[in-house]
Amino acid sequence: MGRYLAPLFGLAAILLVSWYGYRAFVQENIPLPLTETAQAASQDRLPTNPDDWQGKIDYLNLDRRIAALAARPEMAGLAVAIVEAGELRFVQTYGVTDKRSGEQVTPQTVFRWASLSKGVAGSFAAKLSEEGELDLDATLNRWQTSLMLPGEAISRITLAQLMSHQTGLTKNAYDRKLEDGESPGLLRTRLGTAPLQCMPGTCHSYQNIAFDTASEILGQAAGNIYADAAQTQLFEPLGMESAQFGMIGLTGADSWARPHRGDEVRTLVESYWRLPAAAGVNSNIVDMARWLRAQLGANEDVLSDKALELAHSPQVRTGRVYGGDLSRALTEPSYGLGWRNFTYKGRRLIGHSGAVDGYRATIIFDPAARTGVAAMWNSGWGKPFGIPFAALDSYYGNVAGNQSATDWLDLSNLPLPEPLQPSSSDNQPIP
Repeated sequence: MGRYLAPLFGLAAILLVSWYGYRAFVQENIPLPLTETAQAASQDRLPTNPDDWQGKIDYLNLDRRIAALAARPEMAGLAVAIVEAGELRFVQTYGVTDKRSGEQVTPQTVFRWASLSKGVAGSFAAKLSEEGELDLDATLNRWQTSLMLPGEAISRITLAQLMSHQTGLTKNAYDRKLEDGESPGLLRTRLGTAPLQCMPGTCHSYQNIAFDTASEILGQAAGNIYADAAQTQLFEPLGMESAQFGMIGLTGADSWARPHRGDEVRTLVESYWRLPAAAGVNSNIVDMARWLRAQLGANEDVLSDKALELAHSPQVRTGRVYGGDLSRALTEPSYGLGWRNFTYKGRRLIGHSGAVDGYRATIIFDPAARTGVAAMWNSGWGKPFGIPFAALDSYYGNVAGNQSATDWLDLSNLPLPEPLQPSSSDNQPIP
């Protein structure tokens, strides 16, 4: 009997993930109701003016240097938020949403999170685990999913191992097939015959398609479609009105950043939006700042300290992240539930970065100092990945110019750019 039921469960899982994708693509971009706390916060003024930039970080100097970076021809638009000592201290935007129209980026402009979405899944899994709705140590065969792994590893790999990329599959397995339009659910079934990088459970090997099995499991645990459950249990109580899943979550916004490669505006492709847990989130910079504050313990009613520690704690050592000077500066790299860990100048940092065609995003924070940086931009240039470390150096006192500090925003070896684009500086209410 079991051999007949297994294909039926597999078919059911494929149909389920197809429904996930369908909902993510066609749902209306309906604003979510705010809690009383979020309504009160919505009356606060964003720290977009120099007079509002109070703290240990040299915000005036940092803003000037980010503006120079944003004016580079490799860039289009950029949005940056900084939380210092648990409070939002800096929000600034630069450049344009579209080089053809010249529309300016504002704090309300929506960008793609790309792989920063994995931290949403990891945080949600930790929350459900703390509430007794989910067993992170249960093996994957306990759930009805579309995933298959070589050598019956599905019966040995736990959910925590899945969400820390310990399936053993070759890095980014079948991503190219996803980009060619193949179904995520069907691709997951084919991973059962995919090549391995290591024996499952013995190494870290970064995944997108396999990781998104979490959307099937977390949806079942929450009793709802994953995207809807994350909206109602995370984004809504945090007041993150612009945070939405799927392409409509980007293009349905009044202001949204178009993807760029140099001066070319790229065509949007739905592929990675079909992986809601791995790469499906979009928002403006203000809501990403809200997410950052929640990761720093500002919303214990939504994400408790226990849940945050569970989500952030290392599960497996990884190879070095980024490249060049950053790769050398970030030591002891590891991976938790959708979150990276590393040591920077003796301090533990947590974060993640994301990249899809025409977009980049990063969020890096020091949990002990309750200080961190979020940034999103609509181009493929990697230089802005240094912004969080420039800000943290200023916070720590390791400002550029010290012999022991690397100047993460140094542009001196690049040709002079076009005239600078002005940054937005109007006082605006939080949306």
